[in-house]
Amino acid sequence: MGSVVNLAEPLSKPLGDKTAKVLAKGLDLHTVGDLLHHYPRRYAHRGELTPLSGLEDGEHVTVMAEVVKVQGRTLSRSPGYVLEITVTDGTGELKLSFFGRRGSYVAEKDLSPGTRGLFAGKISTYRPRSGRPQRQLTHPQYKVVPDRAGEATAAEWANEIIPIYPSTKGLDIEAITKSVQTVLDQVEFGAEPLPADLLAARGLVGQREAYDGIHRPRDWDELDRAKKRLRWDEAFVVQIALAQRRRAARALPAQPRPVRKDGLLDAFDARLPFTLTDGQRQVGEEIAADLAAEHPMHRLLQGDVGAGKTVVALRAMLQVVDGGGQAALLAPTEVLAQQHYRSIVALLGDLAQAGQIGGAEHATRVALLTGSLGAKARKAALLEAASGDAGIVVGTHALLQDRVQFAELGLVVVDEQHRFGVEQRDALREKVGGGRPHVLVMTATPIPRTVAMTVFGDLETSVLGQLPAGRAGIQTVVVPPERPAFLARTWERIGEEARAGRQIYIVCPRIGEAEGDEGDVPVDEGARRSPLGIVELRPQLDELLPGLRIGVLHGRLVPDEKDAVMRRFTDGELDVLLATTVIEVGVDVPNATVMVIMDADRFGVSQLHQLRGRVGRGGLPGLCLLVTDAEPGSKARERLDAVASTTDGFVLSRLDLEQRREGDVLGAAQAGRASSLRLLRLNRDEKTIRAARDAATELVARDPDLSSHPGLAAELAALLDEERAEYLEKT
Repeated sequence: MGSVVNLAEPLSKPLGDKTAKVLAKGLDLHTVGDLLHHYPRRYAHRGELTPLSGLEDGEHVTVMAEVVKVQGRTLSRSPGYVLEITVTDGTGELKLSFFGRRGSYVAEKDLSPGTRGLFAGKISTYRPRSGRPQRQLTHPQYKVVPDRAGEATAAEWANEIIPIYPSTKGLDIEAITKSVQTVLDQVEFGAEPLPADLLAARGLVGQREAYDGIHRPRDWDELDRAKKRLRWDEAFVVQIALAQRRRAARALPAQPRPVRKDGLLDAFDARLPFTLTDGQRQVGEEIAADLAAEHPMHRLLQGDVGAGKTVVALRAMLQVVDGGGQAALLAPTEVLAQQHYRSIVALLGDLAQAGQIGGAEHATRVALLTGSLGAKARKAALLEAASGDAGIVVGTHALLQDRVQFAELGLVVVDEQHRFGVEQRDALREKVGGGRPHVLVMTATPIPRTVAMTVFGDLETSVLGQLPAGRAGIQTVVVPPERPAFLARTWERIGEEARAGRQIYIVCPRIGEAEGDEGDVPVDEGARRSPLGIVELRPQLDELLPGLRIGVLHGRLVPDEKDAVMRRFTDGELDVLLATTVIEVGVDVPNATVMVIMDADRFGVSQLHQLRGRVGRGGLPGLCLLVTDAEPGSKARERLDAVASTTDGFVLSRLDLEQRREGDVLGAAQAGRASSLRLLRLNRDEKTIRAARDAATELVARDPDLSSHPGLAAELAALLDEERAEYLEKT
């Protein structure tokens, strides 16, 4: 054994400079801890000994047999050499093929006639020009078995567990395996990071046993125990970080905004033209209690498409206005910001007309601030926000600019929060003079990272699972390539709906040939053609949908054009709106009953769910048609079939999570990118995560700075590099 090393030391110490440089360049591994956290992606098992008479094509086997014939020959069609070895176990024969002189030479030296050995590999069938087909193993792994070793050696070799590590070009699995074994023999782990009572209560093995068990397991039970411990470590350390963050957040000051009787909120509730659902009332009470507290609210409002999140958010904004503060509603697109502005003004009526003739007694004002506003309108909106005349300011990214100031910002509402980065949300929070504003983020279908943060406990969660009265259901149907009659029926159905006075959306993944996809998933392997664009489809619709009034909406139109097209559709002057995903969120036209999504396989689960939610918003049932060329059995078709099978946003968010992964819960990476979690999976380990949250919360309550747990503090410091620590501070 070489010198003793610890987890923080550079790999050059145990492995030398040359190997350390290769690992750093190829796999971004720099320290002993980095390498030991580079877990095998899977484990090979040479398997049970298999009789030669029972072999099948494609089967991974391990056989014990005796060499009966060795023959080498030069290949005629291409320069090269093949060594063919015939083996038998008494029940049948098998051919072993080794190509290339170097590999052949070694095998020929080891495997002379009469030698017994173990041979492992994948069975294939060799069909010579003459003679019958033969079973073969190409370049099999092998182990010569001494005459007296017999079945005991065979069974031991066949049952050995072989770790297979993630590798990269120029760095093979064998080199990584040797490096890990070298480091394991030299590493000293120091103090056990987990408290002894927690190890005992959870039935967890020690740290040394866990790392030995995952990198060189002697049996499957040892591997399972190691994974159980290391999954708990990942969950627990992350939960410690989040528990410390929650504790720090509770210490931050925020201006309490309790409910005020006979104020703007009461006046609004009294004139609502509909009755709030039980869910809206319950969630409203949760948010109201948070707003009344002296520390900032940080709550996720999860409500399925059409569940009434906007009304809940508006009531929260009115409570803050009643308390002398202002609320900012941040929307991801101008179309959605304008939709929110018009919707809020319409809902408030004279309650939004402070200082105007006819304005109500407790009225406020609503300002709209987007990047396309003219100079005069922009100046007026900025003045209303800065003076406090506008209790509610609705806007896009324009709200984040330095020149935008508020008199007393008390609440930030972020709609479709996955569209905004942490830095953008943080920019609004910095506009508060002292303390922090309350924050409410809303989404219909959480992207994977949001789901992860929710379960990990970073966000308090409110759920709207009940649709308001009068909302009809939505039927979703896949229109597949093997059913061409379905596509013909799609155009017929659009005509029928239009003649009945209803309206239709048709969505394309891009504008035209020069544009990139607007969908958020890659096309499956073997994709057939480039996605359909609005430019290509628009001329065809005149023939497919004769006599219908068709409007076009996409991101390259100037804002005035977008607004004009959307108003015409909202006012019923258009039968069909051909659009890109600019209508994905927030657009509310109760008379729209059909959503046709062309090349639906180009969109992700969240986008499909959001687009579908644009119909069925009135008393009329909705229909969503997912048009695709994806073949049955492909991943794309599985995704579309899953979307068609449910309208439950939580179920779909789990599907999204399985396909795209959590992202990094302690960094800005969104789903699918590198994660600090290597073994833990949200969709599989939720019970472990929740148990870790309870244990971490209890420990941090007793020892906030981990002064009595130095090993755990070291683990936390290793997990929270400077970038991740800054990210947690911002969020």
